Amino acid sequence: MDHRFIPNLTEEQIADIQLEGLKWTAQHVYAASPFYKARWQETGVEPGDVKTLDDLRKLPFTTAEDLKDGYPMPLLSVPEADVVRIHGSSGTTGKRKILAYTQNDIDVWKDMFARCYEMAGLTVEDRVQICVGYGLWTAGAGFQLGCERFGAMALPVGPGLLEIQLQMLTDLKSTCICSTASMALLMGEEVQKQGLTDKIALKKAIFGSETHTPKMRRQFEEALGLEDSFDIIGMTELYGPGTGLECAAHDGIHYWADLYIVEILDPETGEPVAPGETGEMVVTSLRKEASPLIRYRTHDLTRILPGDCACGVTMPRIDKIQGRSDDMFIFRGVNIYPGQIGSVLEGFNDLSAEYKITLTRRGGLDHMAVQVERAPGSTASLDESLAQGLASEIRKHILVRSEVEILGPGELPRSFSKTKRVQDDRGEE
Repeated sequence: MDHRFIPNLTEEQIADIQLEGLKWTAQHVYAASPFYKARWQETGVEPGDVKTLDDLRKLPFTTAEDLKDGYPMPLLSVPEADVVRIHGSSGTTGKRKILAYTQNDIDVWKDMFARCYEMAGLTVEDRVQICVGYGLWTAGAGFQLGCERFGAMALPVGPGLLEIQLQMLTDLKSTCICSTASMALLMGEEVQKQGLTDKIALKKAIFGSETHTPKMRRQFEEALGLEDSFDIIGMTELYGPGTGLECAAHDGIHYWADLYIVEILDPETGEPVAPGETGEMVVTSLRKEASPLIRYRTHDLTRILPGDCACGVTMPRIDKIQGRSDDMFIFRGVNIYPGQIGSVLEGFNDLSAEYKITLTRRGGLDHMAVQVERAPGSTASLDESLAQGLASEIRKHILVRSEVEILGPGELPRSFSKTKRVQDDRGEE
């Protein structure tokens, strides 16, 4: 692969770039951000304390709460006149997290995203159908910016609009779609339903923004007739999507370590986990001007993958995001992540990847119901034995009892964005 955008850097070069970027960021926020200066003075650190990369650990964390408390322009570290754009993320409660961008921030993001298209093996001949949210969200703007910078053709459809999506796929012969895994699954089901397989030219999908199982991925790859698909990562706080992508070797996600630092920490203690162990990803930006991030707690759970990647790209890798530390729910004293149910489903060929967990409280006792769809082509006569089998596997692997219900294909609600997997009604007894 000819790399126009992905730099070929050694570990030593990356470390040098990171130290230089960390020193610059420390000076920049101390001089220009009232929030960071006050926080650092409280904890007794100043920019001069950053002499090596290990000194990063002396700096205090930044959290999503800090962004909400600083609303409407938190972490701002440049004069407002230098801000050319804002984006906001969908805060589930209260105020949105709004982040500011200078023109330089936008340019860095553009180049970073172009690396993702390059990593996915696209060329300027590709037609990229962008099926994610535009507007305040970073998704649509990011996918489009990166696509134009890379030089492929952008088809900016946005989310939903199934009829227009299918029209673009058939008439404009899109070769790559960018969406959530849920949206890719929905489009795959529709392509099959309408018998359009021979009329579309899709080869690749770039998908992200929600945890997915290998089963779900196989399902949409088959339904859309894809050669390959790639998991993308990103968040509004750190530019937006495009901060890393899975390569063709499918052995983790390469992240752009020349633009931000990743630490993997124990979510409880804030201390680093052992190499290769799963923990919370904490990020520090190295070139962000308007809203720099210093040791920002993402709540995303992953681990650093050691060694070199077979694809030849020298950028380091993390494992796919395994869930969020704040997605966890406690059921009868057991800590459960929704993705654990998805993992158990992997063992059942007659069940699809779609599931929903409902938590209720009856007579002072918590109950967990799991609804799962039958795989297309499987018969309803198996429902009872599948329900029993799944319930016993959940009990074996996750150590809790659940009431399993098998539904027909397509009966669970579909989403154009992230599918809500857990409904917690325990407060409504």
